Parts: sequence; C-alpha cells; structure tokens
Amino acid sequence: MDFNDYQKLAMRTARDTAPDRLLLNGVMGLCGEAGECIDIVKKHLFQGHELDKEKLIDEASDCLWYIASLAESLGITMESIAIHNVEKLKKRYPSGFSAEDSINRE
Repeated sequence: MDFNDYQKLAMRTARDTAPDRLLLNGVMGLCGEAGECIDIVKKHLFQGHELDKEKLIDEASDCLWYIASLAESLGITMESIAIHNVEKLKKRYPSGFSAEDSINRE
C-alpha cells in the first residue's frame, strides 16, 4: 500500500468531510495522538514501564490517520507531503544530517 491508497482508505472513516472540519480535526487529532505517543515513551524512560511497542504502533497509526485528514483538507496527497519533506531535508542537510548544519541552518 502506498500513501495515496492509505489516504483513500482512511478517509472512508472520516465523519465530517468538509475541508475546514477535516483541517481542524486533523491538526487537533494529530496533537492528541502525538501526546499519547510521548506518554508511552515517558512511562518507559521515567516510570519504569516496559516500552509498549504495540501501543506505540497503535498510536502512531492514529497519527497517520490524522495526517491523511490534514492532507485531504488541503486537497493534496500524503505522498506530496512526504515528497515535500524529503526535498526540504535534502536542502537543509545536503550530505545527510550533521550537527553543524543543524546549528547553522538558515
């Protein structure tokens, strides 16, 4: 499955498909699910819990759903978001990540 296939399948479960509602739901949901991801990691690193990989995957998959919603609201594909990110990183780190490039980036 590619990003575009995923986006189509994910949007089958969108309750409200008006672009402004998808946008709001997308960004709010992404923030909430990202918070759930960090809570799992926090419990592992600071509270002695085993890292619950299955729960982390579950929450990360919810993040993906909300990114699909965000993309849909903007009338773009998840693939275009992925391509945009790769191109941005190529410009920022032309030889791969380096701390120097990170510190001195424009």
